[in-house]
Amino acid sequence: MTLNRLYHVTLTDEERATLLAFLKKGEAKGRKYTRAHILLLADETDASDAEIAARLHTSPDTVQRTRKKFVEGNVEGALNEKRRPGARVKLTPEQERQVTLLDCADAPEGRTTWTMQLLADKVVESGMVESISDETIRNTLKKRAQALAARSVRPD
Repeated sequence: MTLNRLYHVTLTDEERATLLAFLKKGEAKGRKYTRAHILLLADETDASDAEIAARLHTSPDTVQRTRKKFVEGNVEGALNEKRRPGARVKLTPEQERQVTLLDCADAPEGRTTWTMQLLADKVVESGMVESISDETIRNTLKKRAQALAARSVRPD
């Protein structure tokens, strides 16, 4: 048996108890459970990353990253993902308000209603943004409509 591991996991009794209690709760995402199982198996056995990965139906890279996060940090660091920044915001709240107002205005000549593409073209034409997709316009209108609906519903 070849042990292709760079990071050796040795759990304390307290860490083991924390992981086992976490697994019994059943309230987290699947990836977090997989990481907990990786740490427990890495501590209990001399299995390689590939063997643990095969046993848990994941990749050897996931096993290695989880071991590394544990060794370089702690159990919490190994279980939890870092926050991902995501894409930058396309429209400011003021621009979203303007898109909503535009949608409520009369449609262009020869049209009975605004289409998402017409709205997107008008937003670019007005200089609000350099470019924008019709899907971003749709999501903006949907989000603002949901926010307005939520404000109009009042508890008894």
